[in-house]
Amino acid sequence: MRKLGCLVAAAVLIVLAAGVWFAGGWYGSAAIEEDRNFIVAQGSTLTSAAQKMEEEGVIASADAFLLRAKILGSGDPIQAGEFELEAGMSPAAILDKFQRGDTINRFVTIPEGMPSIMVWERLMAEDLLTGEIPVPEEGSVLPDTYSFERGEERTAVLARMQAAMRNYLAEAWPKRRPGIAVDNIGDAVVLASIVEKETGKPEERRMVAGLYSNRVKRGMLLQADPTIIYPITKGKPLGRRIRQSEIAAVNDYNTYSMVGLPKGPITNPGRESIAAVLNPANTSAIYMVADGTGGHKFAETLEEHNANVEEWYELRRQRGEM
Repeated sequence: MRKLGCLVAAAVLIVLAAGVWFAGGWYGSAAIEEDRNFIVAQGSTLTSAAQKMEEEGVIASADAFLLRAKILGSGDPIQAGEFELEAGMSPAAILDKFQRGDTINRFVTIPEGMPSIMVWERLMAEDLLTGEIPVPEEGSVLPDTYSFERGEERTAVLARMQAAMRNYLAEAWPKRRPGIAVDNIGDAVVLASIVEKETGKPEERRMVAGLYSNRVKRGMLLQADPTIIYPITKGKPLGRRIRQSEIAAVNDYNTYSMVGLPKGPITNPGRESIAAVLNPANTSAIYMVADGTGGHKFAETLEEHNANVEEWYELRRQRGEM
């Protein structure tokens, strides 16, 4: 009996030791010696991911990982993406991260007023994205910061940017003030793109929108310099002063030679410029000129405007610009 008891005790100890070893191989440290990234490809199964981890030295054995995952882990599916695996991370924690889809997010920022040709260049220059895209339609992208994952298609990222613009317009348009200068969303984006390009001061947006709204309603030439530049550079900086021949050019964008709005947006306006067009300042101003600080002086009469222009010229002369 005594011998039998010893054998039973020994068997229990062996079972307990095996259990501790088995659990330790799951909750203890994997083979990761330093922080690293690991990519789970689209369509991967846990088996294929485990085999890839063994090949890359993340875990010691794919078979052992899969056995422990089956007994001790969750049965939830794993997600595709790029994951950051920390040094000393346990197999249990790795599986949990894969199942939660705790991927590394990277970001691309589209500033307010970035034209579509430059949006295209920015997305094409991001070497962690894949695939080709056309230059998006001007005014279709909402400026913002967007996350993406390594290997994601550029078409998917661009689609999110354009969906964000559509969703914002659908939300903002019904809140517009009655009697504004435009009667459809498309024209609102066109006018907002001019406002975006015309002022570098956020606090001026509603005033600039009010001024151009007044001109639209009166059937006046808008005379917005950025509309001269757009057909020349597609919205990129001109890098020099506008020539008289360019001011006189007749095309579908130049608001010095045509009454009304350009045929389309001249950039991708941000939320605030769109909001300014939908709720412009109550003003009678129809003229503006730069004030030397990045902002403008506004005027209701030509006489007042001419005086402001002379002040601007005098400032430029003092700066040696004239």
